[in-house]
Amino acid sequence: MFDLTGRTAVVTGASRGIGAATARALDSAGATVALVARTKDALDNLAKALQNSPLVIATDLSDPRAPDRIAERVLAVFGHVDVLVNNAAAAARMPSTELDGGVVDEMLTVNVRNLLLLTTALLPSMVERGSGSIVNVSSVSGVVGTPNRSAYSATKAAVDGLTRSLAIEFGPHGIRVNAVAPGVIDTDLWARNKAVPGVVEQIEAQIPLRRWGTADDVADVIAFLASDASRYVTAQTISVDGGMAHTLDLYGGSV
Repeated sequence: MFDLTGRTAVVTGASRGIGAATARALDSAGATVALVARTKDALDNLAKALQNSPLVIATDLSDPRAPDRIAERVLAVFGHVDVLVNNAAAAARMPSTELDGGVVDEMLTVNVRNLLLLTTALLPSMVERGSGSIVNVSSVSGVVGTPNRSAYSATKAAVDGLTRSLAIEFGPHGIRVNAVAPGVIDTDLWARNKAVPGVVEQIEAQIPLRRWGTADDVADVIAFLASDASRYVTAQTISVDGGMAHTLDLYGGSV
């Protein structure tokens, strides 16, 4: 049910964290994966650890031309795409009064505009084959209010919305579209905050499972959504957060 042998996949933001873990999970299930991110060295190192002849595409998702370039390269090499994981994202944590147009524009470009345009560039190949699975990486910040993340939260709420719209539009073509909403995941993005005394304990107290998530926790859910095991699941945003999004009020805090 989780076998992806013979299928092709694209993972953006694949150089580290959730993206790298997802690429490993899909490769382990048998898929041939196109690895997309800015840092070629990191992608090359990841590619060496994969089994199924991965394709490395070093490009910056903040470039307005990136979606077309990625789609053209992938289709030229693979011919079609079975699985698309839109994981790349720009993030900023700051008081909303300190936001400027540049910060907001970058997040909107990477998290919404280019995510959607890459998806629509690859959708025709899925429509032609009558199947496909698209998984968008959203966030707990798109599900509940989190302080100092108004612009980021707005982009992730947009991801949840476009996930549902694409699901109903392309469901008749056999294409499923879902999102996963990670909570607090122990990746490099949290390194600075984890160093602040008391932060680890404060966060754990807000999570029913009482532990931080790992990139593999999220990647395994993405692999499920990519596979036939989730064949009747679409238009969903699945929280992968240890229960945080639906119980924050019980603990009287927020991330």
